[in-house]
Amino acid sequence: MRNVRMAEGPNLRSSARLLSAFRYEQSDPDRFYRLLAEDTASLIASFAGAGGLLGVEVGSGPGDIAEALRGKGARMVLIDPDWDEMHCRQRSLQSAVQADGRRLPVADSVFDFSCSSNVLEHVPDPISIVGEMARVTVPGGTVFVNFTTWLSPFGGHETSPWHYLGGHYAMKRYTRAHGVPPKNRYGENLFPVRVSRFLRELRTVSEIDVVAALPRYFPSWMRWVVRTPVLAELLAWNLTVVARKKCPRS
Repeated sequence: MRNVRMAEGPNLRSSARLLSAFRYEQSDPDRFYRLLAEDTASLIASFAGAGGLLGVEVGSGPGDIAEALRGKGARMVLIDPDWDEMHCRQRSLQSAVQADGRRLPVADSVFDFSCSSNVLEHVPDPISIVGEMARVTVPGGTVFVNFTTWLSPFGGHETSPWHYLGGHYAMKRYTRAHGVPPKNRYGENLFPVRVSRFLRELRTVSEIDVVAALPRYFPSWMRWVVRTPVLAELLAWNLTVVARKKCPRS
């Protein structure tokens, strides 16, 4: 049985490092995703630990975060429904399973921690993924998720900022401008996840206790943003939630 560390979360230095990485997103995406993965892995490890622990990354894609966590000593399993996404880095994947995160092919209480990064906005029922992550995590273990909030400047992903005028409009505008539809298509593989609704629905996952809700790209002392109606939707940008799997009563 393990307990979640009461970590402070990102500080000003780590936030500056993370935000500076975005300048490479278009010019050097491999570098950008590596820096983002390393920062995310450090944040996960600050709450859950890593060395010697068994973890699962749900919606792993090519496993950038899992690879960074392995560098910290964790043993990782990757799960993703999309074969092409899993192999887009042309690297040899270890302990990878192609499966839907809403129906994990894993027994109860297997992993010391579970994590999912920038996945929940791509499914119509994000709470179902959190519920599955909680199910496969051991009592006392950590459940870590983050996602891009819909009303943030990047909520529409590549169709931003036109998503503020509606997801369907933004998608049509992108298609007209580029001659091809966006990779992230509103209502198909991109959905409007809002901070207040997500945190409210999270209470239905009875197996966990939330221990932290943070704006991913900003210092942890700005966590007040998440607790402030309206501002949470506009300023959180990317919401991080850390939860503990409840231990059975003796």
